[in-house]
Amino acid sequence: MRAIHYQRRRGQRRRDQRRKAALCVIGLLAAGPVGVSAAGEAAETRSGEKAVHRNAERRAAQKETGRTAGRGGVPQPAAEHIRVQGHYVSTMASSATKSDTPLVDTAQSVTVITRNEMDVRGVLTLNQAVRYAAGITANLRGGGVGTRYDLFQLRGFTVPTFLDGLKLQPSPTGYATAQTDTSRLERVEILKGPASALYGQSSPGGLVALSSKLPLDKRFYGGVTATGGSFDLYRVDADAGGYATENGFVRYRIYGTVNGQHSQLSRTGSRRFSISPAVTFGGDGPTTLTLLGNYQYDPENGSYGGVPLIGSLKPAAFGYLPRNFYDGDVSFEKFNRRQGAITYLFDHRFDKDWSFTSRGRYDDIRTIYRSVYDAGYWSGPYTLPRYVWGASEHTHNLAFDSHFNGHVRTGPLSHALMFGFDYMQQNATNLEISGSAPPLDVRDPNYDQAITRYPYMRYLTQQHQIGIYAQDEVRWRNLILTGSLRNDWYRSHQAETFQGSSTKETPTQITWRASGLYHFDFGLAPYISYSTSFQPQAGLVSNDGGKSFRQADPSLGKQLEGGVKYQIPGTPILLTAAAFHIEQTNVLVASATNAYSTQSGLVHSDGFEFEAHIDAYKNLMVTAAFSTQDVHDDSTGKPLIQSGKGNASLFAFYTMPSGWMKGFGIGGGLRYAARAYGGQATYGAVNVPSYVVFDASASYDLGALDPSLKRWKLRASVRNLFDRNYIANCLSYASYNQEYCYYGAQRNAQASIGYSW
Repeated sequence: MRAIHYQRRRGQRRRDQRRKAALCVIGLLAAGPVGVSAAGEAAETRSGEKAVHRNAERRAAQKETGRTAGRGGVPQPAAEHIRVQGHYVSTMASSATKSDTPLVDTAQSVTVITRNEMDVRGVLTLNQAVRYAAGITANLRGGGVGTRYDLFQLRGFTVPTFLDGLKLQPSPTGYATAQTDTSRLERVEILKGPASALYGQSSPGGLVALSSKLPLDKRFYGGVTATGGSFDLYRVDADAGGYATENGFVRYRIYGTVNGQHSQLSRTGSRRFSISPAVTFGGDGPTTLTLLGNYQYDPENGSYGGVPLIGSLKPAAFGYLPRNFYDGDVSFEKFNRRQGAITYLFDHRFDKDWSFTSRGRYDDIRTIYRSVYDAGYWSGPYTLPRYVWGASEHTHNLAFDSHFNGHVRTGPLSHALMFGFDYMQQNATNLEISGSAPPLDVRDPNYDQAITRYPYMRYLTQQHQIGIYAQDEVRWRNLILTGSLRNDWYRSHQAETFQGSSTKETPTQITWRASGLYHFDFGLAPYISYSTSFQPQAGLVSNDGGKSFRQADPSLGKQLEGGVKYQIPGTPILLTAAAFHIEQTNVLVASATNAYSTQSGLVHSDGFEFEAHIDAYKNLMVTAAFSTQDVHDDSTGKPLIQSGKGNASLFAFYTMPSGWMKGFGIGGGLRYAARAYGGQATYGAVNVPSYVVFDASASYDLGALDPSLKRWKLRASVRNLFDRNYIANCLSYASYNQEYCYYGAQRNAQASIGYSW
């Protein structure tokens, strides 16, 4: 009895220690470095994560080298086409081949950002999600402002975004462009290099592929998270789903968010309301149909302005402008966006070898935008001239993609075949306004002055693209050869009704890709690939000095990439390294004296990248990246404007598996951006200095404190932990006397409490 009593007392002391430790942790999370209040995470079940890793470890242990025996004894890729409760393992990706393929068997650079990583880092925007990847030039507008669009470069180029396999079509004039709230995403894949052979018109830098949260194979699940933080951040995210029928033949899921925050700039802020219902018919049968809807309303979204280069990167007569300087007008400033979409995802398995996939989306986006912005130069020691610009744009977009997948054998060769067809259509109307605003005295700014505006241009745009493509992935023993071929027919007509101008494009383009990869038995996989791209561009071109004109042809891209990948057998630890050379031709070069261009431009990007990923292996998550690149525009003899020289990053997060701190996780990271080229100023080339910022994260599973709290979790994160004051990027055109820069985001902390079931 005495021994039993002693054990009970010792157990009670341990529970008391845990409670005290938890109270300390809660106090730290609540206080935070800048007074954080409450926070949030998207609901995700621990059992799903464990099942994923158990399956990954079991498959890796079974094959040891990533191979299993196929028919006839020929080694085949492991059956990693496994999805557990909606969560893909981090070593799989589908963007490079349009089918689930192990990254170590993919002969192209792909970075995967999982839902777990986004939650741990406290990601709120796509800009924040991608900035730990190699080759990213992040925060082109600074990160603290201009958050209404996702602005970053990949390997020196701006890149398109795809959602659920379909392109989010940008507006022809740049205003009515959709933005996806990251709370509705399951994962993000960054496909690097030209990808037109499968996706049509795209950037030489690659693309970003987003995947929505879809209904899961669970009877009932969900979660609610409340978040608060710096600049009066508030968020409420909710997610719920389950079986709509007893046998799970019909499943549903609905998630949404209400959020808002003041901007880094004084007197500006953002608000958002978003809801996304989804229903899946077919259960686990051979035929499934998912209908996915989304409606998002952004009543306001901060400011899009910058600050003059003189006064930010370089000192003005009075010194430097503060980071919260606002150059607009409170009563005139407006950004209102409504976007709605309906998507279908259809899959059918004919047999074990052949299947059919089809998906389509209709979306409707309307944006009303008005802004007063500074001219990028000074008219007096303290006086900033200002201009007025605005737009009211409405776009209707259709996108479809369907393809057959099959597996056949020819002697010792195994073929994974794909034949597909896709179609995109866009109709857009846009009324733009211009005007003038009184200058601003930065010593005593008046943000409520009389603004003059008038209609300036009215655009009507129609665009269509039809593409057919085919791919063959040939395997022989450990060798994988992939070839892709595509033909696109693109048509565009844009009319400006005020001046009666009209332009048309009707290009046809063939693009292709070829690659080879050899997967050694011990896990190493060297590869080489060649891929091409095309990208339509607007503008008039003259080849005879302005005597005759034609619409510009698409710019063309090509890339040669070689690299090596290594996945430690039996683990989700993946190391990748790649070197690449990209050329973009047919680039428009503006005439120095006339309003036309020639297509004599050549841009090339040469670089090297390294990445290491450990996703929640033995309670440790690590993301490390390094890149160096040289992006050069031959038409100017300078780097491509806003392109950086490379980046480096490291983020690690560890969760205590046992002991009195069980359930407590802590980690942090650093982000280094090499210097960037910001254009030409009146004094010469603009070189934006390199910078380093630090981030930190913490979490606590309250179930470790008390079993009755097992569904509760606390999280906290801080970006720019030491509040580094830096210039993120600049955009300068000396010929127009416009020289802008963008301050980096200030320290920004948040904390959340979430309940899941």
